[in-house]
Amino acid sequence: MEYVYQILKAFVDPVFIIFLLLVISFVLCLTAAKKRSGALFLLLAIVLLYGFSISAVSNYFSYAQEKEYIVSPVPAKGDEELDVIVVFGGGVYEIRALGETYPTGATALRLIHGLAMFKQYRAKYLVLSGAGLASASNAEVMAQMALDLGVPKEKIRLEAKSTNTYEHALELNRMFVDKKIRIGLVTSASHMKRSETQVRKFFQNVTALPTDFLYETPAGSPVLRFIPRSHSFMDNTQLLRERIGMIWYAAKDI
Repeated sequence: MEYVYQILKAFVDPVFIIFLLLVISFVLCLTAAKKRSGALFLLLAIVLLYGFSISAVSNYFSYAQEKEYIVSPVPAKGDEELDVIVVFGGGVYEIRALGETYPTGATALRLIHGLAMFKQYRAKYLVLSGAGLASASNAEVMAQMALDLGVPKEKIRLEAKSTNTYEHALELNRMFVDKKIRIGLVTSASHMKRSETQVRKFFQNVTALPTDFLYETPAGSPVLRFIPRSHSFMDNTQLLRERIGMIWYAAKDI
């Protein structure tokens, strides 16, 4: 029954419904000769939507983006100490009626992993980085979470000016005079390659400590991997944006 339940959930996913409607529209367009050229564009839209919306594709591109951190894991516990754990914020959102600013899922995962790494590597400081469009910045929201979870206030350093990956690295450079300090960098795995490249422009000793992996070992029915689903669409969209960001940063360095 669990198998049937998973299949049914996939069939009622919004992306699958949209895909089905586009297929029906394409079939109807073929019945009118004057609309055949438009049908070709509709077919292209269907192909793109389908490709972007299946886990077989999103998992393939996720692995391509994150494999460096899957194949070569971080050092085992106790192997080394780091001076600073740096956590890049992944976004916050505000509900003014409640007077609260909350971390997005990515920010929460990064912060929780950052706290674990802070303890594991016995770091001197926990640096929380990122501005934001809400009343409280990424850095401030993460700092409050860290305090609530027991990190001493004197161990936390805030960087609430940066609005993108390059600025994260730039502000970090301004924060620390010693360019040989041992930095543990925490961000989402799909974002790590670009982040690590920017931080290494200023610091010599950087250890990547990724979290929030998009790649997952395939499980369950193979059928599910080829059914359009919104989760896969969002993953592919995130990966595409990250790839565009990497190209843009590379072009700026030319």
